[in-house]
Amino acid sequence: MTTFNWQIVQMDRITSDGFVFTVHYNVGAIEGIYQSSTYGTTSYTPSETYMPYEDLTQEIVVGWVQATLGKDAVEANLQSQIDALKAPVQESGVPWATA
Repeated sequence: MTTFNWQIVQMDRITSDGFVFTVHYNVGAIEGIYQSSTYGTTSYTPSETYMPYEDLTQEIVVGWVQATLGKDAVEANLQSQIDALKAPVQESGVPWATA
């Protein structure tokens, strides 16, 4: 079973009001000895659901990122990468060398 770990790495905000306009995230996936990850950013614009910077938690911001990106789509992509590592369709090497 694959375990997914969503983390917020950094947030960029406006100093005058604390509005977070960019979130940097990392999502890691691990299944046994196989690992995969993705890093990226999401951008936000002011909205009626503004929350003060001091009130934000990692869980809240992870929820924003998951809603923006599509949690299931990101995790499916990482799972596909792990599946490819578990059952590679191509390899490199020479037949006379041993590992």
